[in-house]
Amino acid sequence: MKTIHSILTITFITCIACAQQTESEIKAESPKTNNYKTEVFVSDLEIPWGMTFLPDGSMLITEKTGELILFKEGIKTTIENVPDVYFRGQGGLLDIKAHPNYEDNGWIYITYSSSEGDGDGGNTAVIRAKLDDNKLVDKQTLYKATPNTKKGQHWGSRIAFDDQGYLYFSIGDRGNRDVNPQDITRDGGKIYRLNNDGSIPNDNPFIDNENAKTAIYSYGHRNPQGMAKNPFTGNIWVNEHGPRGGDEINIIQKGKNFGWPVISYGINYNGTTFTDITEKVGMEQPLFYWVPSIAPSGMAFVSSNIYPDWNKNILIGSLKFEYLERLVLENDKVIKREKLFEDIGRVRNVIQGPDGYIYIAVEGKGIFKIVPEK
Repeated sequence: MKTIHSILTITFITCIACAQQTESEIKAESPKTNNYKTEVFVSDLEIPWGMTFLPDGSMLITEKTGELILFKEGIKTTIENVPDVYFRGQGGLLDIKAHPNYEDNGWIYITYSSSEGDGDGGNTAVIRAKLDDNKLVDKQTLYKATPNTKKGQHWGSRIAFDDQGYLYFSIGDRGNRDVNPQDITRDGGKIYRLNNDGSIPNDNPFIDNENAKTAIYSYGHRNPQGMAKNPFTGNIWVNEHGPRGGDEINIIQKGKNFGWPVISYGINYNGTTFTDITEKVGMEQPLFYWVPSIAPSGMAFVSSNIYPDWNKNILIGSLKFEYLERLVLENDKVIKREKLFEDIGRVRNVIQGPDGYIYIAVEGKGIFKIVPEK
């Protein structure tokens, strides 16, 4: 297996006393090396969006273009009977996650851009299926957002399970900033929670609102493309793209409004403003936000003893600046940041595998494994 000696380049920041901290407040120190490198795990991938391990050590990988790949013992196999994707803009075959009890039930969960339903275009869908002889079988649609639209932006979409077995997934605002995120009767700009069979939990926050989309768990989001369960607390965390500035990290809370686009630390891409407030009663503040944006995608908590100096840290991919970011936490506050593997490429996803190793998916290259430098 080919080894790439991508040495960690580290930029430290000073600790800030306030609850929300921004990249603009960071003071960088001189780079230095560390004891980790990257090693090619899967080569020659275009846009590896999602990845999940199966109990036999194989990995399922989604290519945004619509291909599902099984990688086992160095061999790639294309899985058949994958749902057709509405491939447009940021849409495609998106996240994938094996059920926490996969060995017992065999369920695999997938999000993708789907044209099913009324109207032209598409919207985000979630299915579950089983894998049999390199083919998806027993496909079941658990949720399909409406309405379809030809807009190509902000599909979301990540998947996570909590300790109670609930399924969480994200759908971005679908380019309808001023309508979808703040309206609980509409899909888009939300984090959703389902039972693992697609039914609605009876304690979802809007279950008694006859007009609401009752799968909604939180709202006021822009485009969450990172989601992970914090293994130390059980909470679901997300990172989401802001516009120009204002990328955020949020801890998801039942029924809470995270403010987009009423409050934001970002501005329009053309430099104009769309809101003049960053705080409002009844809207949640981010745990952390970036100015300027790093374009975050993927999120993983480090709990492995392979990386003792990274324990309880968060790893997040930067699409814009092409590195892996490490965030050091103290009492759910970011106190330090590092830039890892600078110039490795657009980091689309990051996970910690069942073997304890960290795997990062890089567009136009493949999947890398982070290993100690011997």
